[in-house]
Amino acid sequence: MATFMYEALNAAGKPQKGTIEATTTEEAIQRIKGQGYFPTSVREQKGKKAEGPAEGDAKPKKKKELSFSIGGVSPKHLTLFTRQLSTLQDAGLPLLRSLQILEGQQKPGKLKSVLQEVCDDVEGGSSLSEAMAKHPKAFNRLYTKMVAAGEIGGVLDIILQRLSEFMEKAQSLKRKIKAAMLYPVAVIIIASAIVTLIMVFIVPKFQEIFRDFGVQLPLLTRTLIGTSSWIAGNNIGQQVPGWVFIVVSPLAIWGFVKLTRKAKPGRAALDTILLWTPLFGRLTRKSVTARFTRTLGTLISAGVPILEAVLITRDTSGNYVFEQALTKVHDSIREGETFAGPLRESKVCDAIVVNMIDVGEETGDMDSMLMKIADNYDEEVDVEVAGLIKLIEPMLIVFLGVVIGGIVIAMFLPLVAMIESLQGGGV
Repeated sequence: MATFMYEALNAAGKPQKGTIEATTTEEAIQRIKGQGYFPTSVREQKGKKAEGPAEGDAKPKKKKELSFSIGGVSPKHLTLFTRQLSTLQDAGLPLLRSLQILEGQQKPGKLKSVLQEVCDDVEGGSSLSEAMAKHPKAFNRLYTKMVAAGEIGGVLDIILQRLSEFMEKAQSLKRKIKAAMLYPVAVIIIASAIVTLIMVFIVPKFQEIFRDFGVQLPLLTRTLIGTSSWIAGNNIGQQVPGWVFIVVSPLAIWGFVKLTRKAKPGRAALDTILLWTPLFGRLTRKSVTARFTRTLGTLISAGVPILEAVLITRDTSGNYVFEQALTKVHDSIREGETFAGPLRESKVCDAIVVNMIDVGEETGDMDSMLMKIADNYDEEVDVEVAGLIKLIEPMLIVFLGVVIGGIVIAMFLPLVAMIESLQGGGV
């Protein structure tokens, strides 16, 4: 029989270390569980060898692969890793071995680098949540707190499964909203490119014809020719063609929004405007409601204390107005008052949401009530997205019709005058 060193959590969630005799790793795990412990790391203790490693040392570590990466961890890859780690833990594999397996499967990149360091920390005696907390760009506060709750409760596999389901639904919601925006954005980009080409190459040709015939141009045509000259850069003294501004302006607006959101007043103003925008306000409100209720419900069901769960939900809500409302909720709960009261006063959520949370408080079934709200609002987001697409399509058609029709009319008005003058001259 071999001797295995193990690290485990007892029924109270406190870490335990020791050794146990067993034939295989699986048998050692079963014996540790038989003692009422939940094993987090099990590895065979090696004996002394001549001029070899010291007693208790594991075999020499594999040389760490160097990997260079830019940016953060992809949410898609992190969700897949969480699902796989949940499956391995449910199968009874030691935590360190599970992490090593998943690290070896990763392609070179940010996640692989992070997992290498997490494996080293866990092998050195750190808990999984402590090791992950050192990498906030990969594992946010929500992630690490849920993992810590799973370690304390001895249900890490269940918590990881819930976490992966939460992340999958969050990604699904983002994909739906992005899909709704893809069509109008693509149409606007293509239409802008076509109109720019008309202004640069077609309108100047008509301008030469009008100049040769000496026709008196109407205001609409003069405005179009002036715009065309600015876009093509044909105005006297113009240094930069207008099409450069057209191309750069979306990037400039995006950069301005990013910089504005870094300051608290700017973020407050932008989030408030977005929440009350006629077209996108309802969609934003419903998507943020679905996100914060699912986050809070997942944290409470995982055993995270309510006050800490509200703070984590506030920090991950993604909207300043909701953050302020959840801050008031946190203060209310801390003072022994209700959850629903401050939420009702803030008026950021629909009445049905507040009423369902109120019922959840009274029945002590807050987590399941929050998850029902999230599921309901996920469906409503689908309806809002479909309705938004149906509304945007005719609006785009009307807008493009006005723009193209205006160009055609502006070009043909002088032609009609030219034809009339020719007919009059012939008579």
